[in-house]
Amino acid sequence: MITASYKKYILNFKQASGTSRGILKTKETWLLVLNSKEKQGIGECGVFRGLSVDDRPDYEEKLQWLCKNINNSLDDLLSELIEFPSIQFGLEMALKSLKSQDRFELFPSKFTQSKDSIPINGLIWMGTEAFMKQQIKEKLKAGFTCIKMKIGAIDFQSEIDLLKSIRKEYTSKDIELRVDANGAFSPTEALEKLKVLSDFDLHSIEQPIKQGQIEAMADLCNTTPLPIALDEELIGVFTVTKKLELLQMINPQYIILKPSLVGGFKGSDEWIDIAEQLQIGWWITSALESNIGLNAIAQYTYNKQSNLPQGLGTGTLFTNNFDSPLQVKNGTLQYNNSMNWNINI
Repeated sequence: MITASYKKYILNFKQASGTSRGILKTKETWLLVLNSKEKQGIGECGVFRGLSVDDRPDYEEKLQWLCKNINNSLDDLLSELIEFPSIQFGLEMALKSLKSQDRFELFPSKFTQSKDSIPINGLIWMGTEAFMKQQIKEKLKAGFTCIKMKIGAIDFQSEIDLLKSIRKEYTSKDIELRVDANGAFSPTEALEKLKVLSDFDLHSIEQPIKQGQIEAMADLCNTTPLPIALDEELIGVFTVTKKLELLQMINPQYIILKPSLVGGFKGSDEWIDIAEQLQIGWWITSALESNIGLNAIAQYTYNKQSNLPQGLGTGTLFTNNFDSPLQVKNGTLQYNNSMNWNINI
């Protein structure tokens, strides 16, 4: 018999972080704890307010339901939780944790043995031009060769000037540049803006227009001079049939998977299988989880053996994150076995 409980946890940003949706100062998350005999498993239900499809008034009620029904079959639980992808992920994570020898080694590999690392992109948050330039310098100094820059918050010309100044100093061989618009462009202006952006040898642009505009996004992916990666577009697409329909209709160059937003390991597996059938590239990113969720995503990602830099460097953003073996070093995420977990919940 398994018993289950949960606890809300608020992560505090070291500095307010700007996105096209506004300024983030805190991030709410929920920890799911399972106990069976003398073993304990822990998972993270990383709801993302304002973005997750499960940002709903009955979220905690669903966690209560899960705790009461935790001994049902996993298939039944995941089916009941279909509209709550972050809870699905927290459940998968907690069950893997409960069954593993070490509750934080969910996918044993060279990564968890400290013998290999995961290349990641350095994330540049929106802000003033000076602030963004300062972040870029810091990322380069820290050994990153792939940088992801949020755009759409300051005026477009300032962002172009910033990209111009980066490319004056560093070619695409020195630094791979990705940009993320978070749906900031309108469909009527998007193609022209992508043409301007394509002058800077960018790897890709994430979600140039808001999700849900399927025809406009399909047209854009068909005519774009710059590879497009779908991100928010994948949120709230629950069945394999709907996932296949969406990717066939839009036919993007890439998709980006955030397990907390697309239904955890199972949901991510479904998207990857379909993308590979359709010859669409993919990579995985975290969605501002604590180190508990980031650890699960990193181990899962390593086992997928993608050759692209992943978006897994967000564990250093918070003042009150849990101490863990995860370390960002030389533009990679590493698992340092000489460091211990420290979780008091």
